[in-house]
Amino acid sequence: MNHLANSTSPYLLQHVNNPVDWYPWGPEALQKAKDENKLILVSIGYSACHWCHVMEHESFEDEQVAAVMNEYFVCIKVDREERPDVDQIYMSAVQLMTGRGGWPLNCICLPDQRPIYGGTYFRKNEWTSLLFNLADFYKQKPQEAEEYAVRLTEGINQYESVDFIEKAEDKYTQKDLQTIINNWKKYFDHVEGGFGAAPKFPMPNSWISLMRYAHLSKDAEVAAAAELTLKKMAYGGIYDHVGGGFARYAVDGHWHVPHFEKMLYDNGQLLSLYAEAYTWKADPLYKQVAVEITEFVLRELTSEDGGFYSALDADSEGVEGKFYTFTKAELAEILGNDTDLFSIYYNATANGNWEEEHTNVFFRNRDDEALAADLGLTVEVLTGKLSELSKKVLAARAMRIRPGLDNKILASWNGLMLKGLCDAYRAFGEDSYLQYALSNANFIVNNLLTSSGKLSRLYKKDVPGGDGLAFLDDYANVIDAFIALYEVTFDEQWLSRARSLADVAIRNFYDEEGGIFYYTAADDEMLIARKSEIMDGVTPASNSTMARNLKKLGLLFDNEHYLEISAQLLRNIMPYLGKYGSVYSNWIMLLTDEVYGVYEVAVTGNDFESYRRDIEKTYIPNKIMLGGNAGSLPLLQGKFSGNTQIFVCRDKTCGLPARNVNEALKQIEA
Repeated sequence: MNHLANSTSPYLLQHVNNPVDWYPWGPEALQKAKDENKLILVSIGYSACHWCHVMEHESFEDEQVAAVMNEYFVCIKVDREERPDVDQIYMSAVQLMTGRGGWPLNCICLPDQRPIYGGTYFRKNEWTSLLFNLADFYKQKPQEAEEYAVRLTEGINQYESVDFIEKAEDKYTQKDLQTIINNWKKYFDHVEGGFGAAPKFPMPNSWISLMRYAHLSKDAEVAAAAELTLKKMAYGGIYDHVGGGFARYAVDGHWHVPHFEKMLYDNGQLLSLYAEAYTWKADPLYKQVAVEITEFVLRELTSEDGGFYSALDADSEGVEGKFYTFTKAELAEILGNDTDLFSIYYNATANGNWEEEHTNVFFRNRDDEALAADLGLTVEVLTGKLSELSKKVLAARAMRIRPGLDNKILASWNGLMLKGLCDAYRAFGEDSYLQYALSNANFIVNNLLTSSGKLSRLYKKDVPGGDGLAFLDDYANVIDAFIALYEVTFDEQWLSRARSLADVAIRNFYDEEGGIFYYTAADDEMLIARKSEIMDGVTPASNSTMARNLKKLGLLFDNEHYLEISAQLLRNIMPYLGKYGSVYSNWIMLLTDEVYGVYEVAVTGNDFESYRRDIEKTYIPNKIMLGGNAGSLPLLQGKFSGNTQIFVCRDKTCGLPARNVNEALKQIEA
């Protein structure tokens, strides 16, 4: 057994019996490297990562390979989800060296942590040869290694950095936004949806941004691309048609074959996307997907006390996707005479519909109306029957050996899922969604907030309130979720908590001189670089989320300091927005609000809840909701008269109080 036995990370514990003398990231390993003048081998991954498992089996479980690693290196295993700060630095290094990144991520560093070589997955023989060569290089040419480390570390510090842009009087215009979107359109796949060819990632934040732009600008091309993508993803094999929820991405260009791991951060965001899409275009498919995502997360990723777990593995019994795929013979045992109907609907064949012989990944390629007509059934009979058959397949699947569960509970990802539940409640008015949201919010308060008001990234059962170690994305996503929870409850405790966390984040992460937030706090462990997360990816960048949070909080609390930080962040990023929209989608959402303005819709009086629900039935993406039958927010002062009223405000000016929802909507449309 190596040094990983006391780790909290399921990923690190997967490697505890490797013959490699793994250490967790920390003072013991780092000091050992210095004392023995050994290169550091940093290997980074996460528990649901298929190729991480492959490399472990091929190399890290092999005695001969382990002997080389132990002889010449201090070997450190890192869970990228527990230590995204470490991952961020070495991912930057590998992207600078190779032009690409991914996991497993393997970096060779000098004893002082500065990298000199890196890559992702290596085959066994290639890996062993590389290790010998690097060890020899460091022994024979230490000065060359030093010189390369200096240049690479300079690159890491400059990577994903921006200049401070002085305040200008020019306002952002619809033309600015249109130019950015028109460039983004070049990457749309108008046949299969999404962006580009294979692999295809859902990128929910991108499609929320585009959906909002399409609605506000009345851009039919963008609207069509969003609708196509929403449908194709929901029909594809990337979606779990039996159990709900999405896999991380599709390896092909038409959403058919997934990389089977299911991540909380994807599903929380996709819940927000499909819920908001339903308010935009009331397609029953969007509601079905949102409902089934919620059911999946509550069934398989929820702890007894209301926290959300991180992920389900891609593999079970050592085979990727084995839990989710079926042969037609297996379906026949479960469904009997109804096998053909199920197989037609989900394209299952005797030979199999993907590379694994005889096995099937379920996907759809026809609408219910067309298929029902061909089968001589009504849509209601078809969908009712398929629902019944899917439940049987799900029950049979539940008897299989399950993929591994990564039971880490992370503040950042819980924030994304909490926001998704709020958005689902907003769209569908299902009271249980609010109850689950409140349960999770209270879990965060009780288990991830220290007495000093700091947030903790990782839930540890034996540490009440956590250890106070968190990164900017933890603050950003929890703040965002608490604001969303306020907007559907009008309970000011959530807004107050969001403001308190924002103040902590500004105090500990914000660089006034650079006009940007660092990813790590000022009093965190000092690594070889202090980075800022600027580009949006499969999750929005922590800086873009903070910029949007501070815009909302600035309006709600009439706080100019918040508004100025938000404006400064956007100014700094504005020169980059036209390059590739998906990398700046959350920033583009903020720019859209700047261009089209933000409505502050205050609902006050005894019937505020029914009025709030009615307003939410109309798609107004550029609005903030506030109100109740009491409240301390500046905009609410003098607006409580007993009678229920709606105030539509914008740019510090409110219209006449509206007595019903239709009157209020007319003010917004005007």
